[in-house]
Amino acid sequence: MTGNPILFLTDYMVREPAPKSTSAGLLTAGGVLRGIRQLLPISIFVIPFGLAFGIAAIEQGLGALQTTLMSALVFTAVAQFAALEFLAEPVAYVSLGLVVLALSARNVIIGATLARWINPLPAGKRLLTLAFLTDANFSVAHGDLQRGETDLGPFLGGGIALWTAWVAGTALGAYGGDLIGNAEAFGVSAAMPCFFAATVVGTLRRASGLMVPVACAVAVSALTYPILPTGWNIILAALVGGALSVWTNDK
Repeated sequence: MTGNPILFLTDYMVREPAPKSTSAGLLTAGGVLRGIRQLLPISIFVIPFGLAFGIAAIEQGLGALQTTLMSALVFTAVAQFAALEFLAEPVAYVSLGLVVLALSARNVIIGATLARWINPLPAGKRLLTLAFLTDANFSVAHGDLQRGETDLGPFLGGGIALWTAWVAGTALGAYGGDLIGNAEAFGVSAAMPCFFAATVVGTLRRASGLMVPVACAVAVSALTYPILPTGWNIILAALVGGALSVWTNDK
């Protein structure tokens, strides 16, 4: 969802070892509660981003209920903000679809990374879990899964916590944005980049061999940011970093 795209690239580029456990596809209520508690502090900082979206959507002509439902059902902050630019009449549906596809393409990489843990779940639980996919709960859960954790409850619980904060923030902005000042003045935009920076540092400590792929991915993402359409620099950086990670591990 939200966050610095350069910082969370590294989790996508990890070449995963064989599973440490033959058990897979677990989804427990206790794990869900643990995930909610784990990401609740981070979720608080999502609220101002939702608030900003709610205000922006109202300014673009959406109703308060429409705006809140959009966040509840779509739940992808970057794509939602981008979509607002295409909602003026007549709606450019093709351009809107292409932009949303480009900004959400990283989920293909995330899905491939999670496949061996997610796929054993029954279809209903699988779809429920993936509906709450965000960059933040993926970053946290992925490390645990690599270390042998098989319960996807924390992944789902973290996503629920973030979804609740995003929808609550959107509703606040849509229904009461006029009563709230500039949220950016409080410096809340720094919270998510700091969170992902800490996640990346932890990943690099566990896998020092990723230093070169990570450095190259960051360089590619930064250098192509002003050149490529929004979101495509992330995809290119992930491909470069992933290819380098596979190549260096095969040597």
